[in-house]
Amino acid sequence: MQKMALIVSAAMLLALPPIGGLADDSPRAGMADPLGSPRWENLRRAFFGDAEVVFDDRVKVNAPAVADEPLNVPVAVDASALTGVEEVLVLVDFNPIVRALRFEPGEARASLAFRLKLNESTPIRAAVRTADGVWHLGGARVTTSGGACTQPSAGSGASDWQQDLNQVGSRLWQRPDGSLRLRLRIVHPMDTGLAKGIPVFYIETLEITAGDGRSLMRIEPAEPVAENPVFTLDIPPGLSVDSPLRIAGRDNNGNLIHAETMP
Repeated sequence: MQKMALIVSAAMLLALPPIGGLADDSPRAGMADPLGSPRWENLRRAFFGDAEVVFDDRVKVNAPAVADEPLNVPVAVDASALTGVEEVLVLVDFNPIVRALRFEPGEARASLAFRLKLNESTPIRAAVRTADGVWHLGGARVTTSGGACTQPSAGSGASDWQQDLNQVGSRLWQRPDGSLRLRLRIVHPMDTGLAKGIPVFYIETLEITAGDGRSLMRIEPAEPVAENPVFTLDIPPGLSVDSPLRIAGRDNNGNLIHAETMP
């Protein structure tokens, strides 16, 4: 059955018109799913209901075409070409847990890099809701051997993992364009609950704020985010950061996350 689905998906993809050649401000509205996924209509109804949805080349999803490590697949979402971004959903069509991550950009750029677990070859989508209520979609297809969502984390089998749980490593540096880049690594097993005998255990919320309380980004990881997650975000040039940035959050068992970092 899985093999047949992949054959149908590939045939649909080959039948689609080319997606290039559009002006930057011209989203592709009213077209069939450019990734040719047989699950698209179900996902559209489940996540967007009657809201307006457009496929938009300004929403970028960068991921490897072939992922050799399905437990740790790098993904970068960039919706900074859009204005009025209020939230971004990351969906993985063929994962058993489709919703992988949600973020609200606040005063940071509407872009985020992270790593995912993939259960099989699949489209990965970013759905971006702007202030007018329209969802703008971009995506990429990744081929992988899969099975990652049903495997136990390495951390859950370690005897001393609780000692380091939710510790945060961070780096903040200035880029050539004057923006600041923040990279966070949090020690956490991010168990999906799909491995036999291992309960679901993942980070639910992560807030990054400036010292004066301004929200830079709110991240809501879900179970498909890779173990010991790494998040990379950008703070635009001209946004003054003269006091430590604060990182705070919690996991689904109520364990707290807290750290500060300076440029």
